[in-house]
Amino acid sequence: MSTTGLRPPRNQADPRAIPWWTVQGLIFMVPVAGAAVAAYWLFTDRPLWLGAVVAVFAVGCLALAVGTPRAYYRVERWEVTDQAVYTRKGWLTHTWRVAPMSRIQRVDTARGPVQRLFGLADVTVTTASSAGAVKIEALDHEVAAELAERLTALTQATPVDAT
Repeated sequence: MSTTGLRPPRNQADPRAIPWWTVQGLIFMVPVAGAAVAAYWLFTDRPLWLGAVVAVFAVGCLALAVGTPRAYYRVERWEVTDQAVYTRKGWLTHTWRVAPMSRIQRVDTARGPVQRLFGLADVTVTTASSAGAVKIEALDHEVAAELAERLTALTQATPVDAT
């Protein structure tokens, strides 16, 4: 019986994930920053100190939208072995998720509209765990389809179902 050691998974998201995550961040942060600037402009007497605070807030929102995806790309990892699917995420707290092949109940792929523009897809591995599914994000859509097929074949070939 072989064991899967808890080492950093080998695979990263597709490099196109950085611009995809950046677009997602901008879709959220631009209206937040714009609302802060509009509120300052419309609902105050425009004191200089408050303008500086709003400007710092707006620049911070945009910096988060642009910087966070690059940092996230550096730490997110995934790997599939014959025994398990495992992922590692997180900056300050590393979260490891391991799904043994014998516990996998369903494998899904998903491609949102913005993901399709970048040629990306997510693979979600559902198990009987109360912690929820294991999600591998931002893969090339062809890699995601091949991974879903491989996982389906591996789970069907696993002799013991522990669920």
